[in-house]
Amino acid sequence: MLEIRTKLSPAGDVVSPGGRRRTMEVFGEPLTPEQVVRRICDDVRQQGIASVVDYGNRLDSVDFTPADLAVTSDQLEAAHANAAPDFLAAIRRIVDNVFEFQSAILHSDTEVCRDNGVVLRQRYTPLRRVGLCIPGGAAAYPSSVIMTAVPARAAGVKEIVVVAPPTKFGANNPDILAVCHELGITEVYRVGGAQAVAALGHGVEGIPAVDKIVGPGNLFVALAKKHMYGIVDIDSIAGPSEVVVIADESSDAKNVAAEMLAQAEHSPGSSILVTWSQSLVDEVQQQIASQLETLSRADLIRPALKDFGCIILAKDAAETCEIVNMLAPEHLYIGTGGSVSSAGHASLAHELSGQITNAGATFIGEFSPVAIGDYFAGPSHCLPTGGTPRWASGLCSNSFLRSSSVIEFSEQALRDAADDVRLIAEREQLTAHARSVDIRFED
Repeated sequence: MLEIRTKLSPAGDVVSPGGRRRTMEVFGEPLTPEQVVRRICDDVRQQGIASVVDYGNRLDSVDFTPADLAVTSDQLEAAHANAAPDFLAAIRRIVDNVFEFQSAILHSDTEVCRDNGVVLRQRYTPLRRVGLCIPGGAAAYPSSVIMTAVPARAAGVKEIVVVAPPTKFGANNPDILAVCHELGITEVYRVGGAQAVAALGHGVEGIPAVDKIVGPGNLFVALAKKHMYGIVDIDSIAGPSEVVVIADESSDAKNVAAEMLAQAEHSPGSSILVTWSQSLVDEVQQQIASQLETLSRADLIRPALKDFGCIILAKDAAETCEIVNMLAPEHLYIGTGGSVSSAGHASLAHELSGQITNAGATFIGEFSPVAIGDYFAGPSHCLPTGGTPRWASGLCSNSFLRSSSVIEFSEQALRDAADDVRLIAEREQLTAHARSVDIRFED
């Protein structure tokens, strides 16, 4: 288990043979991914838009100039006008779901008033400008536009910028552009990878800097976000997608296998089953083999299951919860069917969910597949991975707010507090702090 977790973490120090060859072609030396990212980010900081275009041309095998980076308003409008009506109708229903949920969980200002004239406020204000990284390598992901942009909109962010690779699945994809137009996003740039993150963070000619960078991406995007953190805020340093499935003898093996295959389809993607039922293990293995024969991406799924998948036979439900809390997965699917607890008050799935605190998102019951969270439900599908759900949270509308405190004391309130402030200040040998209080009461 720990070996799988290590393999999936975005450490940045492992280079595949193909990656080594590619870095030799571009940089003339076999750099690690972390070294590649550092080189690109430094070049963009120093050389600006010229470096962004140069890396785009070399890494994405395109040929364009700075004038080609921005998707025009006419192109956005055309993509929207040509989109299938059923596609746009589905997008609108999903956007409504996401906006409703993200608005409902949004923080609001809080005020505490005391009788002696103390007024304390916690104020929440939306970020001014944010950048959304949208993948565009092996497939197009309009869902990622929704799951990043709509929470930002719910928070009140005024300026939303989308960057995506200059590919048929990225910024040249009509579905991506149609969704951007539907959401009122007017800034879309044909740039991906580390150079996109660096451009958003540093700001280059034609692309003003943002305050926060969010969204999924490959290892280079994750490492670039890590590199830029501190210059801008980021959502997380996410690795490949992952799911842990909890199931027992009451579970439908077909559903369990389907959940595991769906995450492996990301390739790489980690799929782990934890169960205390040996009979289910055998059934799931048979179902995986059978369903693989029907999937178009089977050739990608098989190596992902081999490298990042496993089945863990636990002693019982209690040990299962311990294992899952240790794994701290991005997605947790609890498919223990309708089993009722001995207390008779809740299903076993709900009981298990209450005992597991370390998961990015939890899906309970046979009619709650992970895909419903990916595409429709309301919470963002941008979630922490690689064991980080032990302390990290998924993207949401509150991720786009900054909080600040406002403190207002009356004369009487300061008099009431003066002795305590003076005592602590003198203990810390910060006598000027104490003096700043005392001087207000001198004649």
